[in-house]
Amino acid sequence: MNVLIIGNGIAGITAARHLRKLSDDVTITVISDETDYFFSRTALMYVFMGHMKSQDVQPYENWFWEKNRINLVRARVTEINFDLKQLHTNADKILSYDKLIIATGSKPNKFGWKGQDLDGVQGLYHWQDLQTMQQQAKRGVHRAVIVGGGLIGIEMAEMFLSHKIPVTFLVREKSFWNTVLPSEESEMVNRHIKEHGIDLRLETELSEILDENNDGVANAVILKSGEKIVCDFVGLTVGVSPNINFVQTNTQLKINKGIIVNDFLETNIADVYAIGDCAEIDKPQIGRKSIEAVWYTGRMMGETVAKNIIAGRDAVHRVSTVPTPYNPGIWFNSAKFLDIEYQVYGELSGEYIYWEHTDGKKSIRICYDKDTGAVRGFNLMGIRYRHAVCEKWIAEQTHIEEVLQHLGMANFDPEFFKEYEKAVVDIYNKNTGKNIALKTKRGLNPVLKFLMPHKS
Repeated sequence: MNVLIIGNGIAGITAARHLRKLSDDVTITVISDETDYFFSRTALMYVFMGHMKSQDVQPYENWFWEKNRINLVRARVTEINFDLKQLHTNADKILSYDKLIIATGSKPNKFGWKGQDLDGVQGLYHWQDLQTMQQQAKRGVHRAVIVGGGLIGIEMAEMFLSHKIPVTFLVREKSFWNTVLPSEESEMVNRHIKEHGIDLRLETELSEILDENNDGVANAVILKSGEKIVCDFVGLTVGVSPNINFVQTNTQLKINKGIIVNDFLETNIADVYAIGDCAEIDKPQIGRKSIEAVWYTGRMMGETVAKNIIAGRDAVHRVSTVPTPYNPGIWFNSAKFLDIEYQVYGELSGEYIYWEHTDGKKSIRICYDKDTGAVRGFNLMGIRYRHAVCEKWIAEQTHIEEVLQHLGMANFDPEFFKEYEKAVVDIYNKNTGKNIALKTKRGLNPVLKFLMPHKS
């Protein structure tokens, strides 16, 4: 069986790796025009900042691919002939497949601003984006304007700050990322951004990007208020969308915002799958979005699609004959807002306990069902909790009071760091009139015992 994978991001490469784990005889080819080898996309900022070198962001040595018989082709797919099961590339190559996986990821959004295609205007997603940012910095950037208040925007701001380049940050909303973060945490990030000397402009929108020298290079922006800001770089970080332009002209493939797939990551065309940021789940699970451009969902899709492609083969291939539905599990995400780490597990809905440190850079929020007391989610700023512990509590619908009694087990901070779980329990007691006591402090042994499956 010959499997072609378009895209060498986390989704495509996970699919390739798991196909090889499950089968020794399948032929695997990964096609990408971005880079020769898979790299960690989330580490791009650290290369720009000088914390890592280009080779440091490659999770696997170059010999890994030959050893595991994963063929790498550096090319761009220009056309897919689904009837003949063939790919056409810009290198005038025609590649045939038995099974096809489309894993082309995302592209930065643009909303038709005048001047959005000038030099010095870009997003941050691809390896080539990093290269152009490096070139801009060497050329000399006196001020950067970043448009969009999400995770990529704040990463880009930190990148320029590391080079001592002033940054103006345009956020359309009333508070940073307030469509995701609760109000207290969003305000915490607002303060933190300003403390780092970033010119944060809330409720501010871009009108156009100027090329006053008529040389094809951006040198200023105009805001909707009419204000002009002189700058040498404009970062467009207003989200991403599925990178599927090359298949949108083909009417055979069912497409909405992304490539429509079912629970088994199959498209409407036989033997064609889509995974990662470019895939749109036809019927997502309750509480989940149809498109989730997150690293871990891409990884999970890659593993699932490999199982489904190999499913049905004989027992030698160590797989079930029953296809595996994609199950993203309980929502989680993590990021970093300059110096503040962020983690979220589960849903941030219902009743909640919120504690914030007096330094304004740490907080713990625990959400639970008002009627049943079942814990629903955790939102953490500047403090790390153990994923497995929080997920187990949410999955088992553990009562909030039991969670509070053993909250120390979730603490993942290094030894000698302060613990704040008692302060969280005290807030609950004050709000409810209860007298819950913290029973379990952090420590590896209680955690391991807690995570072990119960014997029947």
